[in-house]
Amino acid sequence: MGSATETWSYKAGEKGRNRVRVYKDNRTGTILAEFYEDGTRKRVSLGHRDQAKAKQQADDTAAAIGKAEETSPPVDVTLRELFDNYLSERTPDKKSEETRRHDRVCADMFLSFFGSESKAKTLSRLNWDRFVRERREGRVGPSGRKVGNRTIEYDLKWLRAVFNWATTVGDGNGGVLLERNALTGLPLPKETSPRRPIMTQERYEAMLRVAEGIDWRFKLALVLANETGNRIGAIRQLRSSDIDLKRGLVHWRAETDKIGFERETPLTEAAIAALVEALEGPPVVGDAWVMPAPKDASKPCSKNLMKNWWKKAEALADVEHIPGLGWHGFRRKFGTELKNAPPRDLRELGGWKSFVTPLQHYQQSDEESMREALKNRRTLRSASGD
Repeated sequence: MGSATETWSYKAGEKGRNRVRVYKDNRTGTILAEFYEDGTRKRVSLGHRDQAKAKQQADDTAAAIGKAEETSPPVDVTLRELFDNYLSERTPDKKSEETRRHDRVCADMFLSFFGSESKAKTLSRLNWDRFVRERREGRVGPSGRKVGNRTIEYDLKWLRAVFNWATTVGDGNGGVLLERNALTGLPLPKETSPRRPIMTQERYEAMLRVAEGIDWRFKLALVLANETGNRIGAIRQLRSSDIDLKRGLVHWRAETDKIGFERETPLTEAAIAALVEALEGPPVVGDAWVMPAPKDASKPCSKNLMKNWWKKAEALADVEHIPGLGWHGFRRKFGTELKNAPPRDLRELGGWKSFVTPLQHYQQSDEESMREALKNRRTLRSASGD
């Protein structure tokens, strides 16, 4: 900013690129110049009071800055610089804490694997393929366990998204962080026949019978997962203000939803009964968690605690452990049981990204519905009856 007493000024160059401003400070009568150099604002005295001369100096300086930017080589951004920029500029805008956490985990994983000082533009197909192999075998990643193609695909899509973002963001020197995305077009590992086991009613009832002996929060989570079809992350982070028992509605917050889908959906009678039973007792003070952590009521039950309770329930109910089932099996059950619901309503109820997501990834065929479809098949005839 210039002096509060300035009465004359002149600007040359483009804002954000090579802008130079000259102005007169009435306290001294001297003309000053302002411009940015290496990202830092500079203010210097021109040592005279000649406005015409000051204009010419501003034009010359702006031209010199612009020429220097055009001839300066592009910055070879390192992976650490790239990820730091992304985590500070892009990640905070994401609505879901789970998504923001995945950003941070991926950044640490890729920095450890490729090297923090590696130049982003040098990543190639060789690096890409090596990561796929190492990640699949559990030699890279936070868990240290082998993972499937779906997990690897999720990680690599994040890396590609960061590189795409970098081709649109300025580097402070008139260019962008990356001139091009070297990862575009590289193949993502795909599941040839992805495991999508579905929760059955018999298995649900067996686990529900032993849930009371594990923890009331686990029992409530089971019922809400079955009755609402929503993700366990959103269920375990429900607050008392999200539940309207009088109207029979539940509010799903954007910040606790994986895709940031905020909405309000009806509760079934079974869900209401489970909530009434779980929440009976002294009135809840403030906006408390519906399922507070056993050792710290200021926090919701953790994802790991829900997983541990799940394993314990499988053992107590004497049901076979099915890899890939878990809490997500309820979403497949929900989508399949409601396959005849209007697509728009089903999307709202389950919190899916699009109308086709349940059809492509959650709904499963079954003999009963196929027989019903054949029973209701109509005969196609021409309008004339020929």
